[in-house]
Amino acid sequence: MFKCGITGSSGVLGRQLIKNLKFKYFIFNGRIEKKKDLQKWYLKNKFDLVIHLAAIVPTYKVNKEYRKAINVNFIGTKNLVDIINTCEHKPKWFFFSSTSHVYKQKNNKRKILENSKTKPNSKYGFTKLLAENYIKDNIKINYSIGRIFSYTHINQNKSFLIPSIKKKIKEKKLNLNNLNHYRDFIHVKDICSAINILWKKRALGTFNIGTSDIIYLKDIALMMKKKINKDLTLTFDDNKKSTFLVANIQKIKKLGWKPKYKINKILNDFLKKK
Repeated sequence: MFKCGITGSSGVLGRQLIKNLKFKYFIFNGRIEKKKDLQKWYLKNKFDLVIHLAAIVPTYKVNKEYRKAINVNFIGTKNLVDIINTCEHKPKWFFFSSTSHVYKQKNNKRKILENSKTKPNSKYGFTKLLAENYIKDNIKINYSIGRIFSYTHINQNKSFLIPSIKKKIKEKKLNLNNLNHYRDFIHVKDICSAINILWKKRALGTFNIGTSDIIYLKDIALMMKKKINKDLTLTFDDNKKSTFLVANIQKIKKLGWKPKYKINKILNDFLKKK
């Protein structure tokens, strides 16, 4: 059985991934910015693959704790890559969980390719792009960088988009703002299956992980209102220009992967939590 090292296992994606894994896995519980902690964990286990999910999120937390975010999101990744490169035993494959936040947000409705312009509009995206570039320039084994588009989960923090919309609707705050945008939402189970196919193919390079479905954020609010309290009347304050951040996923689909879940299933699963 393959031995898999995982960082960031306590997060939403990490917990789901562990449920889906068919490997013997080893969780990193130390501080990723401390190289000695990583080295001790790595040397103790001879991994066949390493899945690196550890990060400071969401964007408001990165803005508030930017130095810590740099240390975890970038320095932690650098530490892990350096250890892999210098140790005698090397895994067959390395996965880095990145984000659609590295891309420049568009004002037109063209889906984003892996070679689309990168220009983060958030500090979170910047920390992830720094880590991506270090991996590309330095790692000495096969790697995949997964640029994951928007997702939600029943246990996601209320500062994320869909949990925050749910909270406002439940509190009967009827005026919602900053929803004049188009995004791509993917189920966490689909992210896990994407990581699995990338491993099976020992895929090399950068891959968008999304659904390619164009979702208008106002429509999400209206769908949730219908499921929570259909008698409410919502109004929207749209004082910002519309932006478009939707994945072109042809590259990963060529490996035999495609998402299973649509937005309705994503919202239904999320709303199971009262």
